[in-house]
Amino acid sequence: MSVLACVLLSVTVLAGCGGSPAPRPPQRGAPMISIFETGQLFSDPAGTVRLLRRLGVDVVRVDVAWSSLAPNAGSRVRPHHFRPADPAWYAAPGWAPYDAIVSDARRVGIGVDLTLGPPPPRWAAVAGAPTHNRSYAAAWRPSPAQFGAFVRAVGRRYSGAYIPPGGARPLPRVSFWSVWNEPNYGPNLAPQAIDHSNIEVAPTLYRALLDAAWGALGQTGHGADTILIGELAPRGLALGDEPGNFSGMVPLRFVRALYCVDARLRQFRGAAALARGCPPDAAASARFPRLHPALFEASGFAVHPYPQAFAPTVPTPTVPGGTDYADLPQLPKLESLLDSVQQLYGSRPRLPLYSTEYGYKTDPPFPGGVPPATAALYLNWAEWISWRDPRIRSYNQYLLIDPPPGAGYFVTGLEFADGKPKQTFYAYRMPLFLPVASGAASQPLEVWGCVRPARFARLTTRRPQVVEIQLRAVGTRDFRTVRRVELTDPYGYFDVAQRFPGSGSVRLRWSYPNGATIFSRTAQISIR
Repeated sequence: MSVLACVLLSVTVLAGCGGSPAPRPPQRGAPMISIFETGQLFSDPAGTVRLLRRLGVDVVRVDVAWSSLAPNAGSRVRPHHFRPADPAWYAAPGWAPYDAIVSDARRVGIGVDLTLGPPPPRWAAVAGAPTHNRSYAAAWRPSPAQFGAFVRAVGRRYSGAYIPPGGARPLPRVSFWSVWNEPNYGPNLAPQAIDHSNIEVAPTLYRALLDAAWGALGQTGHGADTILIGELAPRGLALGDEPGNFSGMVPLRFVRALYCVDARLRQFRGAAALARGCPPDAAASARFPRLHPALFEASGFAVHPYPQAFAPTVPTPTVPGGTDYADLPQLPKLESLLDSVQQLYGSRPRLPLYSTEYGYKTDPPFPGGVPPATAALYLNWAEWISWRDPRIRSYNQYLLIDPPPGAGYFVTGLEFADGKPKQTFYAYRMPLFLPVASGAASQPLEVWGCVRPARFARLTTRRPQVVEIQLRAVGTRDFRTVRRVELTDPYGYFDVAQRFPGSGSVRLRWSYPNGATIFSRTAQISIR
């Protein structure tokens, strides 16, 4: 085989050059999409979705705060004659930002995941929240019936057939939904637990909210859509009186209580079951999947597997009572738990996992973050880990631009507050990761990456997209292409085994159709 012929091999042919065939890296079955969440969608929806399209984003996640649409949201009294299931009874200015995001995203070919949930209006909450936490009073035992009516309003508005008052054409259809945000976090759903935190309450509340939302989406024509449940925060507390009313419950404990099993995966029975809204006997357990279909028929289980300032393979160190975490390296525990509880009820689906919030805080600007170059490496590493797990169906980036100094804790943006790109911007746009970066000259190295914008380029040009793997050898100034890889994955991923002639710096190179040439971050390799 000539050197030129070897260089032109696509991802589907992994034979080595001038030696034995290179081993074939494991191939992924189900596709993995990219989901992005950023507040800029509300301030500049059209400009933001255009930028996200250039980054190759597949879906934008948008929190639809119930209280942002509900009338008299701060009052204990619901307005008289209000019809909460009819979108026309909500004020048009409240809908305006969501309508704009849905319409502008549709225009550029990006999907929208609407996360329906907190904070609720005060009039939808049960009285009795602790008076010293008035700011969280709306999260106190919110009404499933009222939430179901709200979801019907949203589902009807974005059914693809709804023409708003004064409008000329139907609003675009939304086909991707999530139910509630971080229900294991007290400010979003309370109380988390009672009886000195021995009895879980938030999972019971969430189960009822899921039932209401599932029924409402089905009634408005969205029963076959992608519907995610969970949306869990990755950590919590389980010590003394924590999580109590407004702290956070560790996610695996939340899942166990949601499916009515104890720490040993035994179904609750008798008084313990009744205290958690669970079936008290075997006959009731047999009816449980039919009564709570979202728990068994959802499209996937969403989680926010945030790390701290650690590499993505390092589990977050636990505090006393802080086991049962669900950060990225511990997601196999969540997968195993979900499979176990499904089997207990005679159900066999392996719920996919969706990562719907992820990111690294950087220093600068946050002293507890990691340097931007390290964050760029960690993002690519985390995406490779996600891609290698066939249960994980999405990779998420949380925030585009950091909040202004002092205005927010999550400085996980791809840009600083002044709009200057971080190194993570380029790493997100075109990831590159080599799991092993050294070896003998005869040994191929795995090169994994993604040209995220390639999907849109292929749709525009109707031509296959090709990425170049380049090497700048030690002692030289220029990068040279060592391989061209045709991207056959629908979302631009590739995973190849590649021999390199020597040590140096590796990067990816790709060009937008009739546009700029872009590069990945650079990885160092050592060849003996």
